[in-house]
Amino acid sequence: MPKSSVVILTALNLEYQSVRQRLADPQVHRHKHGTRFEVGTVRGTSCRVALGLTNKGNHSAAVIAERAIQEFSPVAVLFVGVAGALWDATRLGDVVMASHVYAYHGGTSEDDGLKARPRVWEAPHGISQLASHLARVNDWADPTPGHEDGPQVRFGAIAAGEIVQNSRISAEAKWIRQHYNDALAIEMEAAGVAQAGHLSGAPVAIVRGISDRADGTKNSSEDRNWQPRAAANAAAFAIRLAVELVGEQEETPVPQDDKNRSAHQFDRPVNNTVHNSTVGIMAGSVTGSSVHMSTVSKAPGPTELITELNSFRDQLGWHRNEGALDEDSYREALTDLDYALRSAAERTPESAKRTVMTLKRLRGLVVECPALVAALTPLVAAAGDLA
Repeated sequence: MPKSSVVILTALNLEYQSVRQRLADPQVHRHKHGTRFEVGTVRGTSCRVALGLTNKGNHSAAVIAERAIQEFSPVAVLFVGVAGALWDATRLGDVVMASHVYAYHGGTSEDDGLKARPRVWEAPHGISQLASHLARVNDWADPTPGHEDGPQVRFGAIAAGEIVQNSRISAEAKWIRQHYNDALAIEMEAAGVAQAGHLSGAPVAIVRGISDRADGTKNSSEDRNWQPRAAANAAAFAIRLAVELVGEQEETPVPQDDKNRSAHQFDRPVNNTVHNSTVGIMAGSVTGSSVHMSTVSKAPGPTELITELNSFRDQLGWHRNEGALDEDSYREALTDLDYALRSAAERTPESAKRTVMTLKRLRGLVVECPALVAALTPLVAAAGDLA
């Protein structure tokens, strides 16, 4: 798979087909443990998508999502399909993108009732911002004959549990409304995918089309009519989101200050005359200096790669201290970096492959820090050259 690719997962065959029909020339990709994905290109674009089927339930979704992340090191994982609406304001056929996901079955049973103890995962800021922009532009939906009003994209919480919710008056339905009354939709897989993304450092987005109202009408004729349309709407928005995510990843913006800076502006040179040495500069800004190397640039070898990886540790610390990288992401990043260093030190083809995969996972973990992504990209390429 190319560096810039997106994994899209679904729970149902209907949802799977809604995505698959938008891909050109999908080819089977078999995971070593038997899971089958199909890899294709979004029609009319260069965006590569790895499509997989998880089946129902958070546990199955988590396992397949983790497997897909390790196999493809994607820009993002999108979980796409249908869901039930918890409130009448959300129309059938509308698309809900999760601002955050509740694993609502966490709790403690006490004498005076069940107390909620949910786990919550927020959507990555960058993906949420992009999705909001696409919703405003509003040119993503397929035309639907006989329907003047196109589907809308709504942003809010999605509740993910372990059972099919098909009542507005059951004890559990009332409990969900009491404790999760900001949730727009309910389903059974988002928590598993969100957890897999959190542990692997891969950005995750949950995109759901509303096919029913979780009010006892599941499996009715109306539900059977709306399910294909809801799945198609979710697939249309997710595909547009995937194309934009890959496009952004492939861009390498150069800060304006760097564009305007030239060597003749500096009058205090730093000359490095030591043969085959490395000069590293890390600061918020650098002025009044230049670096002249007396050796010919070459691709990093194993020793140089380890040196660069150790330097990257300092960059992680700087971004953490500046508030650009949260503490949890920082600690996960250090774990991946240590593993990459150990693999690189082994200097075998297999260890080089492990280094590449770990660095790709690390790049996904720090995706919201463009400077870190830019620093990691040549290191991934260098590790690949050693494989």
